Amino acid sequence: MDGGQDTLIALGANLSHGDDLPADTLRKAIGMLAAGGIDVVAESRFFKTPCFPEGAGPDYVNAAIRCRTDLAPDEILQFLHKVEAEFSRVRLSRWGGRTLDLDIIAVDNHICPDRDTVRHWIDLPAEQQMQTAPDQLILPHPRLQDRAFVLVPLAEVAPGWKHPLLGKTVTEMCDELPEEARAEVIPL
Repeated sequence: MDGGQDTLIALGANLSHGDDLPADTLRKAIGMLAAGGIDVVAESRFFKTPCFPEGAGPDYVNAAIRCRTDLAPDEILQFLHKVEAEFSRVRLSRWGGRTLDLDIIAVDNHICPDRDTVRHWIDLPAEQQMQTAPDQLILPHPRLQDRAFVLVPLAEVAPGWKHPLLGKTVTEMCDELPEEARAEVIPL
């Protein structure tokens, strides 16, 4: 693929899918993305991370990839949902256990749907985050700056990507997290 948009995707799983452990599922999902027209340019190591909220299930395996694709952001999201469905992903509860979670973190420097909406979701208090989810694609992902399980792997594949609203690179956002949060993200 010659052109395309630089796309950052976070991957996670904490439930087995058939005989596949979460790390196996992530490897297979990355293969499906590559076979589906998403050119995987860089892949982070896999990391063990604690389940959130604490005690809600087994630890996660998380990773991040940097890709190039000609798909529009909504088309990328539809494709990610299709891949999740292949691994029996069900959405029974917010932040529940999952066989596969694929999140678009960013597509180039796109802000979707608009600055005010993205800012609203970034500023949403934690207690409201646990109760409500957006009904549309929000880019960049509104929680990325708060999540070590996203930023630590992302720093391996896109350390210099700069958040178009916050004006900080992945490395800067990661460095601003509490040390204990970063320490919970353990390479496998």
